[in-house]
Amino acid sequence: MSAARRIFLAIFFFSLCRGAFAQTSPKKPAAKKGGASAEKIDPAIALHALFDSEWEYGLEQNPLFASYQGDRRWNDKLPDVSLASVEKDFQHTQQTLKKLEAIDRSALTPADQLNYDLFKRGEDESLEEHKFKTYLLAVNEQDGGVYTMDTFAELLRFDTVKDYQDWIARLNAYPAMVDQTIELLREGVRTRILPSKLTMDRVPDQIEKRIVSDPTQSDYYAPFKKFPKTISAADQKMLAADARTAVAEKVVPALKKFDDFFKKEYLPACYPDAGVWQMPNGDEYYKFAVRKHTTTNMTPEEIYQLGLKEVARIHAEMETVKDQTGFKGSMQEFFNFLRTDPQFFYKTGDELLEASRANAKRIDPLLVKEFKILPRQPYGVIPIPDSIAPYQTTAYYQPGAEDGSRPGMYQVNLYKPETRPKWEMMALTMHEAVPGHHLQMALAMEMKNIPEFRRNAYYTAFVEGWGLYSESLGDEMGLYDNPYSKFGQLTYEMWRAVRLVVDTGMHYKHWTRQQAIDYFMQNAAKTQNDVTNEIDRYIGWPGQALAYKIGELKIKALRAHAKQEFADRFDVRDFHDVVLGSGPLPLDILEKNVDAWIDANCPKACELPLELQKPPAKKPVVPAKKKAAPKK
Repeated sequence: MSAARRIFLAIFFFSLCRGAFAQTSPKKPAAKKGGASAEKIDPAIALHALFDSEWEYGLEQNPLFASYQGDRRWNDKLPDVSLASVEKDFQHTQQTLKKLEAIDRSALTPADQLNYDLFKRGEDESLEEHKFKTYLLAVNEQDGGVYTMDTFAELLRFDTVKDYQDWIARLNAYPAMVDQTIELLREGVRTRILPSKLTMDRVPDQIEKRIVSDPTQSDYYAPFKKFPKTISAADQKMLAADARTAVAEKVVPALKKFDDFFKKEYLPACYPDAGVWQMPNGDEYYKFAVRKHTTTNMTPEEIYQLGLKEVARIHAEMETVKDQTGFKGSMQEFFNFLRTDPQFFYKTGDELLEASRANAKRIDPLLVKEFKILPRQPYGVIPIPDSIAPYQTTAYYQPGAEDGSRPGMYQVNLYKPETRPKWEMMALTMHEAVPGHHLQMALAMEMKNIPEFRRNAYYTAFVEGWGLYSESLGDEMGLYDNPYSKFGQLTYEMWRAVRLVVDTGMHYKHWTRQQAIDYFMQNAAKTQNDVTNEIDRYIGWPGQALAYKIGELKIKALRAHAKQEFADRFDVRDFHDVVLGSGPLPLDILEKNVDAWIDANCPKACELPLELQKPPAKKPVVPAKKKAAPKK
């Protein structure tokens, strides 16, 4: 699961994919001497100057994202999420596109033409999505919303008095953000841009848990329970008192107000069924969501049919592995065995966490067999916070901060360990940690030859496709060393194939939630708790779940093509470095990159049969009586 999903603020703050990301721009040319007008700015300089200004704009408009990146300049601010601010940002995007289109693309290098195209793609996509008013969907049952801002504190540094003062300032500004969010949701009620009640029913419980009588028991207060030794006792006392006041007088009343609004006005207005088709223009929105997340032009029907095909293929592989375990019953009986037998579960969350850490340590030294370039940034394995664990899926990855102040984190769900089977854990670790999300995202973050907006881009099909592809590497790395572990990998692959069917089923074919749950349970061994959370996630995030399998299939197809072209010269490490070497990309651009690498490194001789690829034998040299000195 990706970081983008974990940054809950991305659900209702300004879109982070707008293209408001950039690198430091080159120096501008000096003006002519003698007071003459400045020289015409080079298109490349103009392009990167635009990237630079848009990155700065994005950070300033979304101070929580700036903090997430490790930029502390706006640590005392919360974003303006009002309707007026949304409209202002929309107008800004239109102006940004005009500035971009004024730059002569033909005068740019191929590398900057790609930067130009990807930036424009993000801006165009933002304008297209705006017409569907998705910014009004400011609450998500699993990812949260304004009421889950307490989880953001875990991502911040609390080293100085100012760090604590900044958080207090945000707590004091919290009621305004709650009011703005209510404004968005009310507009959603008015325009019928609403989620399904099936998932929103879980939200009141999440809000209520945060309405406390003792402010020190609030997670909003959590940073003040522990201070570094560098902060004096007097300052600690003052900061803690101010925090208690802010939580009691600002945060809790705002949460009560939001709770009252949600229960009385918002929840009753939500749609009764599962699909986005219930919204105005919902079918068109779903087609857009499919294009956005898959970075393809596949239709919902094509994806549905692909899902059925993949489910059948993986099912056949599962039968083979089931037989290897010696189990004599049917596949459904085997599923039930895997879901219920105590041997497959840890008794406590602590045991589950330790096993997850052991898996990560087992994978780490094997990475050199698959990659020539590895990231410098470390990662850790920690629990998902207790306050949100019941509503989350099995695990997710949280990227590190770009300034190096926070490592990457593979976060594991310890809630109900009896529903988290051992046989799925290796595949899960490979997806969320290494060689999956941590390796891919940390490498992208460390690239200095591409703009910031590309280092931080989130093309779902690439990022999640890589995560799913990474699971398959367990075979060649020797990590699936028993049939149950291998069945776990197939279960995870089936899980993503099932998504192609149930996501299109609910949002395109009008399936019910129960139909989707039943189909999932019939085809994968995942537990009921996991399946229910997964289906609810697809209801709340249309189209996103499709990207995993589509991205994985593309990467596998590109690998097969490269292997065919290089034959015995193929080195999987080179292939992996090419796939990850330009940061996240749409699938069509990824394919062009791989094809260019093949063309540049596999000469025409590679197209010949292997026996003809060998260089011609040298003419035999008649040995001299004395040993000849080697020629220079």
